[in-house]
Amino acid sequence: MAPVQSVSCNASARRMVERERQIDGFLSTAGWSGAAREALAGDASTRRYQRLRRGTDSAVLMDSAAIDSEPFCRIARHLGDLGYSAPKILAADRALRLVLLEDLGDLGFDRYAEDRDGPGAAALYGGAVDLLAELGAATVPPGVPAMDMAYLAEEIRLFAEWWPPDGAANEGLAAHAEEWVAAWRDAHMLAMAAPKCLALRDFHAANLIWLPERRGIRRVGLLDFQDAVAAPLPYDLVSLLRDVRRDVPGDLEAAMMARFLACFPALDQAAFRTCYAILGAHRNLRIAGVFSRLAGRDGKRAYLEYLPRLWRHIAADLGHPALAPVRAWLADHVAPGKYGGVP
Repeated sequence: MAPVQSVSCNASARRMVERERQIDGFLSTAGWSGAAREALAGDASTRRYQRLRRGTDSAVLMDSAAIDSEPFCRIARHLGDLGYSAPKILAADRALRLVLLEDLGDLGFDRYAEDRDGPGAAALYGGAVDLLAELGAATVPPGVPAMDMAYLAEEIRLFAEWWPPDGAANEGLAAHAEEWVAAWRDAHMLAMAAPKCLALRDFHAANLIWLPERRGIRRVGLLDFQDAVAAPLPYDLVSLLRDVRRDVPGDLEAAMMARFLACFPALDQAAFRTCYAILGAHRNLRIAGVFSRLAGRDGKRAYLEYLPRLWRHIAADLGHPALAPVRAWLADHVAPGKYGGVP
């Protein structure tokens, strides 16, 4: 009898061969047979991306074998209809979960913001904020999930279930998960009182591409929006300005906050800033749980490098009085240590 490991490896190899056969067939149908293929950096999901080159033309193949590709395509088309620079869908096979996309290039905000030959961080972030302000006033398309109290509770529970990144779910925190969710209830209710809009949910520098040949907010190329939800107005602004992956200077954050609020003069600014702090702490504690799971369960330890910045963001937001119960729970259950924590 063959060893279990050998049988597993053979099965995996067969799946890879079959997937490549499916991709070759898809590309042939789409008119891209024989194109050179180059792997691109992926994201925290199981999706894979490849850049295709055919002479002077290029496109991007999104292979989402384990994830339904239709939500991405639906939101991409909606954003395109609004005039935004989401990648055009060149071809798609929902059954195979393969999508061929317009190639928006490599001028990612996370790298281009510091380029001496680029427009500068203020121009890049200003364009992104202008887009968010316009999107904040647009109609939410039908079928988009709502970020409601149950949604927020499920998200924040991730932290208690997976922190810290020690290779397995932490039984100590998981036993107090319901108390953790309860500590958030009043803050979540305050956040839910804000106006709702379409939030792309992962709106940060690594998912934004600068397109200098375009005009206005169309210069901001959009990626990774398949998890879009109807969320409180500050959500994507928090994602952009309290970025886990790169530092956004305090003066730039303040300027972009003022720029956004100027587009909504009727808003209660104090209530907006309260919601911003709540969603900032919520988002980054959820991400702490996700990164902990990726590191501990999936062996993706590179995500741990973001934890110091993430905890700085969390500590800053937890200073808001609306989050006092959350801070108290963390003080009781999460001591600062190897992987960070609120001091």
